[in-house]
Amino acid sequence: MSGAAGCQGGGSERGPRWRRPWKLLALGLLSASSVLAAAPGAGAMSKEEKRQLGNQVLEMFDHAYSNYMEHAYPADELMPLTCRGRVRGQEPSRGDVDDALGKFSLTLIDTLDTLVVLNKTKEFEEAVKKVIKDVNLDNDIVVSVFETNIRVLGGLLGGHSVAIMLKEKGEYMQWYNGELLHMAKELGYKLLPAFNTTSGLPYPRVNLKFGVRHPEARTGTETDTCTACAGTLILEFAALSRFTGTSIFEEYARKALDFIWEKRQRSSNLVGVTINIHTGDWVRKDSGVGAGIDSYYEYLLKAYVLLGDDSFLERFNTHYDAIMRYISQPPLLLDVHIHKPMLNARTWMDSLLAFFPGLQVLKGDIRPAIETHEMLYQVIKKHNFLPEAFTTDFRVHWAQHPLRPEFAESTYFLYKATGDPYYLEVGKTLIENLNKYARVPCGFAAMKDVRTGSHEDRMDSFFLAEMFKYLYLLFADKEDMIFDIEDYIFTTEAHLLPLWLSTANQTISKKNTTTEYTELDDSNFDWTCPNTQILFPNDPMFAQSIREPLKNVVDKSCPRGVSRVEESLGSGPKPPLRARDFMASNPEHLEILKKMGVSLIHLKDGRVQLVQHAVQAASSLDAEDGLRFMQEMIELSSQQQKEQQLPPRAVQIVSHPFFGRVVLTAGPAQFGMDLSKHKTGTRGFVATIKPYNGCSEITNPEAVKEKIALMQRGQCMFAEKARNIQKAGAIGGIVIDDNEGSSSDTAPLFQMAGDGKNTDDITIPMLFLFNKEGNIILDAIREYEAVEVLLSDKAKDRATIFKGKTIPNYIIDSNLEVENMDQKSAENDSHKQNSEEDTSASQDVGAVSEEPEEGESSDVPDPDSLSPAHADSDSVSGSHQDSSVPGADGAGAAEPACAPGDSRPQEHTGTQPSSKGSWDNKAQPMESILADWNEDIEAFEMMEKDEL
Repeated sequence: MSGAAGCQGGGSERGPRWRRPWKLLALGLLSASSVLAAAPGAGAMSKEEKRQLGNQVLEMFDHAYSNYMEHAYPADELMPLTCRGRVRGQEPSRGDVDDALGKFSLTLIDTLDTLVVLNKTKEFEEAVKKVIKDVNLDNDIVVSVFETNIRVLGGLLGGHSVAIMLKEKGEYMQWYNGELLHMAKELGYKLLPAFNTTSGLPYPRVNLKFGVRHPEARTGTETDTCTACAGTLILEFAALSRFTGTSIFEEYARKALDFIWEKRQRSSNLVGVTINIHTGDWVRKDSGVGAGIDSYYEYLLKAYVLLGDDSFLERFNTHYDAIMRYISQPPLLLDVHIHKPMLNARTWMDSLLAFFPGLQVLKGDIRPAIETHEMLYQVIKKHNFLPEAFTTDFRVHWAQHPLRPEFAESTYFLYKATGDPYYLEVGKTLIENLNKYARVPCGFAAMKDVRTGSHEDRMDSFFLAEMFKYLYLLFADKEDMIFDIEDYIFTTEAHLLPLWLSTANQTISKKNTTTEYTELDDSNFDWTCPNTQILFPNDPMFAQSIREPLKNVVDKSCPRGVSRVEESLGSGPKPPLRARDFMASNPEHLEILKKMGVSLIHLKDGRVQLVQHAVQAASSLDAEDGLRFMQEMIELSSQQQKEQQLPPRAVQIVSHPFFGRVVLTAGPAQFGMDLSKHKTGTRGFVATIKPYNGCSEITNPEAVKEKIALMQRGQCMFAEKARNIQKAGAIGGIVIDDNEGSSSDTAPLFQMAGDGKNTDDITIPMLFLFNKEGNIILDAIREYEAVEVLLSDKAKDRATIFKGKTIPNYIIDSNLEVENMDQKSAENDSHKQNSEEDTSASQDVGAVSEEPEEGESSDVPDPDSLSPAHADSDSVSGSHQDSSVPGADGAGAAEPACAPGDSRPQEHTGTQPSSKGSWDNKAQPMESILADWNEDIEAFEMMEKDEL
């Protein structure tokens, strides 16, 4: 998501509503800077430090972009761990995540306007020429309509927007004649077949060559789509219509929005996550502001800003009122049921909701934006990155982090709205964490698990399209820009669309259809964005006063305001009974349960069973609290079962030239050293054993002694392998999967179980690597004989690993000296998939007791499947729920590390190999990669000497 730079208006001045809407986005947010810039004790950042941080962002962008162009182009994305391009069909399928890839050089197109924002106009001109010359949009491949729209169509339109701007300035792009716009129009026509439904909602996927219903299309059988997928089209499609004068694109996007609005739940004014594209029935009836819905709300407000159509603002305000009434529980944003919006649908939040504070800034509602942003920042400070999902108690629910930009986006808009230097420090933290934990020799790698620091071999296009754009704008002054950013609105992928489009080629009737569906009180709505000079009560400490109570929110219990029951009784705030605090021996707790209609039954085996009868509750509100308690108890029971599963471990390559920058996700063992209790881990050089399967006495003990043994999976029990290498003198062991091509990216991890005997005699640590991760170590051995690794419960800080050792400064210091990098940066090795689809779960760790032939794993059900929230039962007039509680003394005080089972959907479509020779996978030999890294290290060492 992204917004415009700000709003300026005159309170509730109404008319004329449609005239010059781009004036709403003039320098309003900048006007607030003077209010808070001089806040006492705010620690205002010096102009020099801002400049240094801006230069650091430029160096980081160069590192990512140049590595994509060198190692991946023309592939869609860079695989930064293996230094090659990701070409669909040539890598193991990642399910729906791959629907963003269409063999159209996705990352380059997505990055076009970022180059201009970062003042890299020469690189932009070269990139545009490459896109025009190389990109083919007529591939026989099935892609996501949503992702292709926001990333590719939006990227082409954003590139065209800045290209014509540069051409008008007279220095660059003088040869440009609308080629990107022609490509955008071609792509627009290729997306139109997806709208061939009776409802007007598009199919979620389309074949770029054959459309939807063609026999060779391999798509068109889907019945459902997410709300954001169908509702995040209007900006790009309307811009395409306004640029070209062809109205059909805007008409189709408007029809889809109209249908979603008509199908909203009328009593709550909320929409669900997924909808049937033929009938309009809600398939998933939970509602929030995160994955699956997020950018639908964003595009309603921005469509009003860009197009000047009142109906979009009316709809947004209606939805926003419902969000703040039901979903917002400051500082949390929790999903609810559209039919019963007083009931929470889940007890966790996904990371995509981090865009919402930025949207609230555009709306002009600053206080809740500050609250939610601060809560998210506290989660980041605990985990270094925002996990894909986290619980209301701020524990990890899904541990991945694919370098999403939404939090950086909201940070930028809050700084523009408040001028508070606090948000510059937040941005500085983001830069430090990216350099410290995500930077690898060939770019920046996504985090596979924020708890262990392990990496995933992916660098999504949105990282270049959005992250660096927002971080640079955060630290840039107006004189640093070659154009006025206030003349544009950002799409959800942060692409730039000029605000003058609001008056260009207006071929669509602006009939207000909203009032056909609902009665709206116009007096409740401001028809212009509020002037930010009146958002604050002339108090330079305003933002800080809102943040202060949330400083320690992550380290305490879930914050909660006055409950609905307490509000009605006027009894003041009193936290409700939480499942994790419940003790069956506490009389007060039993009394609370009784009021909530929950009965406690003691079972013969020592457990207690909880049963809820909503009709026995003291009131309907108490019944709601009871249902919420039961939901928490069921999820807690599931988490406790998962607690018996060990979390993933990390194998960190620490020798030259890796220096701890490559972290591999490893499965643990149920025997041997418990790495979670040995914080320093086990460090040593690796050695391959003979026989490689480790199933008999080791014949090369001299090579294995005091080293970490590498062996192949299969032919005997894990415990037997461990005993054999321990006898040979090994200090640890790594079992590598024998299933060719297996990877933790696509298969769930598992624990290596014992052999049914007492395994106390095994004292060394044992870890399991899938074939792909294991081959990274084996390739390194072949090309660079001495390879040292660290086995640990999670990746260690590189400063800790190399304490007391000589090593290039840039490896252990995330605050790079960018002034000395300016010359080097040019040569340096550098959602929103569908929002719901892109929020993929972290892999669970099941247990395998013996060596199966094909690689066996045990699945653990997602807590969602255990939650009664999905059963649409009436909690007031007869819902009946039960839950068995392990132990009569309470639900347990331990803090389980949630890691739900792998919920990646299977890929729905196949792909045909491209006949275009340039699409061949550009695999890099290890020798070439190491040469690049050595060159990189030598350059930094030389810079370090220059500094001294």
